[in-house]
Amino acid sequence: MFSDNPELLSDLAPFIAVIVTVGVVGWIVTTWMRIKHGYPLENSWGQSVQPQVDRESKDQIKLLNQENTQLRDELAGLKERLATVERIVTDSGYGLDQEIAKLEDKAK
Repeated sequence: MFSDNPELLSDLAPFIAVIVTVGVVGWIVTTWMRIKHGYPLENSWGQSVQPQVDRESKDQIKLLNQENTQLRDELAGLKERLATVERIVTDSGYGLDQEIAKLEDKAK
């Protein structure tokens, strides 16, 4: 068919290139949207493709989760301490004690 009319192939080449380009770009956009929205990726046979997590990665994730928990507990403790210090500083008796101390310093 094309050997009889080589001009037909050269006339159809731009259309074939456009169709292939649109197909590849569509596949890339679809894959990007699946990743962005958390859908599982599939291979060419329709089977779900899951990222492989090795033992070292699992151990590191476990350690990071433990560290995260520890840091959250420490932050909660610091927030409680800060609230206590704020309560002491804003207490009216604290200001009175400072004024008395200043007067004692002036008297000396």
